[in-house]
Amino acid sequence: MKKEQLGELIIRSEDMLYHVAKTLLCNDADCADAIQEAIVKAFANLHKLREDSYARTWLTRILINECYGVMRREKRIVSLDEYYCEETEEYKDYTDLYEALRHLAPEIRICVTLYYLEGYSVRETAQLLGITESAVKNRLARARAKLRSELEPAAGT
Repeated sequence: MKKEQLGELIIRSEDMLYHVAKTLLCNDADCADAIQEAIVKAFANLHKLREDSYARTWLTRILINECYGVMRREKRIVSLDEYYCEETEEYKDYTDLYEALRHLAPEIRICVTLYYLEGYSVRETAQLLGITESAVKNRLARARAKLRSELEPAAGT
């Protein structure tokens, strides 16, 4: 794959990259940083891409790794007051979908995003995350159950 082709792929995958980053990271600035770093690493390591047909999957895997890196760097102790202030400011602009996904564990959240929002198959999702297909299916089932249980009380009111 040539750099021009990678650039075109990145432009076509803009929304997908944002959705994946947003699934793992709360802050839009962190999402932008992770996406930028993933793009830089993709261009720098383009020679490591074995088959052009896997370029989108390869790029997604780089982004997921970058998001985890941001999460590791951002781990810090925050006072409860600061947390509530940050939470109300940050969550004002998020869609209901992202708010619902925030209630899921990160490993379940990324499965839901890759499978439902980005259209990856169970097999592709398993390969991207380095887990078994049955683990992906279990995580998707747990996510559906948790979201269903949270939405049922709200529907009754």
